[in-house]
Amino acid sequence: MVPRRGRTVTKRRTLQLAAFLTAGALALAGCAPGQPATTTEPAPGPQSAAPDAPRELTYVYFTDGPDEQATRDLIAQFEQANDAKVTLEVVPYANLEQTLQARLAGNNAPDVARVAGLGPWLEDLADLSAVKDELDGQFIAGSDAFTHDASGNPIAVFSDLTMNGPLVNVDLFEKAGVSYPKLGEKWTWDEMVAAAKQVKESQGTEYGIAIDISAHRLSTMFSQYGTTLFAGDGMEPNWDVAKGATAIEQFVTLNNDEVMPKDVFLQAGSKYAAPADVFLAQQVPVYISGNWQVASLSSKANFTWAAAPNPCAERCGGFPGGKFMVGFEQGKNVPLASEFIAFMNSAEAQTHMAVEANFLPTRNDLIEQGIEYTNRGDDMKVFLADVALTPDDTYPANFSPVFGATGREVIAEIGQVMQGGKTAQEASEAIRTVVETNAAG
Repeated sequence: MVPRRGRTVTKRRTLQLAAFLTAGALALAGCAPGQPATTTEPAPGPQSAAPDAPRELTYVYFTDGPDEQATRDLIAQFEQANDAKVTLEVVPYANLEQTLQARLAGNNAPDVARVAGLGPWLEDLADLSAVKDELDGQFIAGSDAFTHDASGNPIAVFSDLTMNGPLVNVDLFEKAGVSYPKLGEKWTWDEMVAAAKQVKESQGTEYGIAIDISAHRLSTMFSQYGTTLFAGDGMEPNWDVAKGATAIEQFVTLNNDEVMPKDVFLQAGSKYAAPADVFLAQQVPVYISGNWQVASLSSKANFTWAAAPNPCAERCGGFPGGKFMVGFEQGKNVPLASEFIAFMNSAEAQTHMAVEANFLPTRNDLIEQGIEYTNRGDDMKVFLADVALTPDDTYPANFSPVFGATGREVIAEIGQVMQGGKTAQEASEAIRTVVETNAAG
C-alpha cells in the first residue's frame, strides 16, 4: 500500500483562507511566516525549474542537538559541489507543523523540510523521481509504503531513525553479581525481569525496571509479544487480542508488584512521562527508553551505564521512530531540492550524521555494514544491531497517521487494568475496537 493523498484538504483550505485574510498584514510586515524580515516572499515554483532558476534552496529544520552542526557541515559540502546556496531555517519542533502549514497556505513553502510525519503534507509533496535511481531500494523496507505515491514515485526519504531499547546501570549489576547481555547476545523478557529483580533486591533500589510512559515505548513490548496496532499503509488494523492481553498482563503485573514505578504511570495519565531521573538517581537498574538518551546520559550520569539488547518474547528487536526529508511542489527549484535530498541521504552523508550526532542510519547498506561511532560507540552498535532484528510491521504501526490518537486510548485502557477496573483481556478487546474504529477514519 502507498500513502493516500487528500487527508488534509479541509485543513489546507482553512489555512489558505486565513492567509488571504492576513495577506495585507504580511505584505506590510515585509515577511512571510517562518522567514526573516529581510526575505522576499518567493512565488510557488513548477516541478521543473527553468534554465535560469536560482540555485538556491531553503531547508526548514528542527534540531535534536548536535545534529545541527553536522547538518551545516553537509550543507557546506553540497553548496561547494553544486554551486548552490542552501539557507537552513531552524524552527522549534513544537512550532514546525504550524510554521509549515502557514507557509503552504500562503504559497510560500520552503524547498525542503525535515518532518516527523508525512500525513499533514501529502497534498503538497514534490515528486522526487529525478533522483529515483538514487533512492529506491536503499532504505529500510518498512518505510517504502509511506515514502512513495500511488504510482510508485518517491515523495519522501526516511532520513533518520530512532530505536527503543533498554539501558542498564552497569555498576549496580556488577555489585549484585548479575550479568546482562552484550552486543550480539540475547535475553528473554523473563530473563530481563529476573535479572532486574535480583539487582533490585541486592542493591536496595526502589524499582527493577522503568519505561517511558508512552504508547510508542509500550509498542516495543507489544511487538516483542507478537503484535502491533497497525500494518500495511498504517491504516490496516493489526492488533492481536490474545497477544496484546499477554503483554498487558505482564506489564500490569510488573507495576503492581513494584518492579516498575506504578505511580509514574498513573500520574502521567495520557501524557508522556520519562522516568530518566529515576535511572539517574540509581533507583532502577534497567531503563527502557531509546538511543536518543545516549548523549544525555553521557553528560549527566555519574555511574557506569550501557545499552543492552532488547528482550525477546515471541520475537526480538525494538520499535522504531524517526524523521523524513521532503520537498514541496511550491518550491522554486524542485530538481535541485531533489538532488539535495538525495545528497543528504547518501551513504557518506548518513555516515557523517551518525558519527557526529549519534544518529542511526536508515540506509540498508549502513545497517548491514555498521557505523564506527566515536561517541559511546559500543552503545550505538547495540541499538543498530536491534534495527536489523526489528520486524517490518513495526514501521507502518509507528508511521500510522492515527497512531497518536490510538496510543492515548491504549494508555487509558492499560490504566484501567492497573486500577482494577478491567482485566487485561477486556482491555485488549477494547484496544482492538479502538484500532478498527480509528483505521476506518
